[in-house]
Amino acid sequence: MAALAEDALRLQRRNRRVMLSLLGIVVAMVGLSFAAVPLYDLFCRVTGFGGTTQVAGGTTGVVLDRTMRVRFVGNVRDDLPWRFTPETREVEVRVGEPMLVYYTAENTSAAPVAGVAVYNVTPLKTGLYFTKIQCFCFGEQVLAPGERTTFPVYFFLDPTMADDSNQDDVRTVTLSYTFFPTGSQGLDQAMEAYYRSVEDMSAPAEMN
Repeated sequence: MAALAEDALRLQRRNRRVMLSLLGIVVAMVGLSFAAVPLYDLFCRVTGFGGTTQVAGGTTGVVLDRTMRVRFVGNVRDDLPWRFTPETREVEVRVGEPMLVYYTAENTSAAPVAGVAVYNVTPLKTGLYFTKIQCFCFGEQVLAPGERTTFPVYFFLDPTMADDSNQDDVRTVTLSYTFFPTGSQGLDQAMEAYYRSVEDMSAPAEMN
């Protein structure tokens, strides 16, 4: 009887360890799901991957003679009742020169609506050098019925791009924003597209 009791106790302890391990895995997976977006955002900010711009607290103070055209595009998903356009379609700036532009958004519906802007820079390879000091992207924006507002974008092109020969052919850069309804399937799909791009980039190249 004593042996049977000891075996039962041993089995109970083993089951408890297994359950605790499974619980730990579930907690870790939930934590990773919440951390995935900010971790990916950090990855993009560091690498400039996918045309993601950099973020800075100020300019470098260095302005080069090289000039670039920067174009601005504003898009809105069909399920978001907003008008969203850049006030300025294109500017010419010197590399390193800070520039302030504005986008205008208007809620055309009779109810408050929240939206989130996702952006990218093309050519994608230039995202590493497109540096924003102030921006409205990735933050929830709420407009009251009929409300019209402006969103500032304060940016510069990092002078270090002059040291990258891969940027020598770039003369025009396009900054594009798309507003999605907060919590919408379209916004989720946009983020999933980012993840697929990361997976494609991290996949080993096929051998010929």
